[in-house]
This record gives sequence, C-alpha cells and structure tokens, in this order.
Amino acid sequence: MNRRRHGLTLIEILVVFAIITTFLALAGGAAMKVSREARSSVCRSNLRQLALATMSYQNVNDGGLPAAILYYDEAGGTKTEAWDFVHSADGSIEPGALWSYVDGPQRVNQCPSYTGPSNFGADPYTGYNYNTSFLGAEGEYPWTDQSGKRIQGWQAARRGLTSSRHQKPDRCALFGDGGWKGGANKFMRAPMNSVEYNIGLVYAGGQAFRHQGCCNIVHLDGHCSVVTDPCKGTHASNWLMESLMSYPENAFLSEDDTAYDPR
Repeated sequence: MNRRRHGLTLIEILVVFAIITTFLALAGGAAMKVSREARSSVCRSNLRQLALATMSYQNVNDGGLPAAILYYDEAGGTKTEAWDFVHSADGSIEPGALWSYVDGPQRVNQCPSYTGPSNFGADPYTGYNYNTSFLGAEGEYPWTDQSGKRIQGWQAARRGLTSSRHQKPDRCALFGDGGWKGGANKFMRAPMNSVEYNIGLVYAGGQAFRHQGCCNIVHLDGHCSVVTDPCKGTHASNWLMESLMSYPENAFLSEDDTAYDPR
C-alpha cells in the first residue's frame, strides 16, 4: 500500500528558504543601487542650481563672483559672511550671498548623500564646497593699520580671479562634493598650495568621493561632470593623506591645479 507524502521535507524547506533569501538580497541590492544613483542625480541637480545662482549673482554684481568668506567687526565679536551662510557674533545664522538666487535653498545647499555635521559653525545645510583657491575671495580677520583704521571685509581679502581671466571655464570646478577626514568642508582648495601657503589647509579642502566612489562637480560654465579618479596632489605625504584627507574617500580632482584654475 502506497502512502502519500504530505508537506515538505526539511531539505526542501531549506532550499525554498535559500531561494527566497537570495531573491530578497538581490532585490535589496538593486533597490540600494537605484537609491544611490537617485541621490547622485539629485546632487548634480543641486550643483547646477548653485552654478545658475552664481551666474545670477554675477549679472547684478558687474560680473563679480561671490566671496568665499569675509569677516567684519560686529558688536560682541566678528561677523562671518560665507558664500552660503552669514554667522553673526551672537551665534545666529542668516542666508548668504547665493540664497536669494536659488529655488528651494534648503534642499539645494544639502548634498543628499551627506548626513554628517557641518565643519563650520552651525550651518544647517552642508556637503558642498566652493572654489576658494581661484574664484572666491578669502578674507582675513579684521585688523588695524598704522593710521588706526580697521581693515575688514573686502578690503582685507585676497581676491579671486576676475571674469576676464576665466579662459577655460569648461574645465574649472566651481562647486562640488566637499569633504576631509573630519566631515564636510565648504572651501575647495587646489592641491599646489599656490595662494594658501598652508599645506594643512589645502589638504583639508579636498573633494568627497561619496557617490559610489565618485565625486560630482559643476564647472564654471555651468555643466556637471562626475570625477571617478581621486588624486593625491603634488604635496602628498602619508600624514596628509591619512590624518587630514582620508584618501581615497576624499581627494583632489587633479594632481596639479588644472581642474581648479580657469586660466
């Protein structure tokens, strides 16, 4: 007399379970890849809008680019005006130079793949940096000259290259994913240390290759590109790469200043 078998054996159950687990893993991996690619696409859109905002700023400021950072005396301390936010001496934060030219600045100023803290005060949105070596003016703290006059703001700033000297805007980085070992950075530095004269500052001003090993950049002419080759820079040392930059998670866009200098 034949007996009919009911249900599944333990081996069959394990095989079914393995198939389901594999399917879920594949589906989850595909979903994560789609999510990462979507964030990268949003990032590039944000960078394009920052470039458009910069062009709008230029149109009403005689072709001048916004400063990267300036300092002014203020009751109780120093007021800091950066390209994205203004920090008053009392700790309050206001929108910076590009804010009014951006559609949805809260979203545009935040890289969707960066979730860490800002490295500058208490900036509410972060993840991008601005070409400070060649484009954005960089101020010194206010100081007093021999006549007793306080020198501050634009008067105490190293100016960026004027638009008449932008000969190769298609290769010059304007904004990009910014990062160093400590998190975000919003001042993009070129690797040859030609204006900063502070190699530590330079290596803390690198680019973040946070989008599946890639870095998103918008150029001075407004087009975006994806950089896949992290560069160490001409002054690389083990200490700089490990203690400041955390290579290859963060790196430069070129070994020399080619990707940063618009001339």
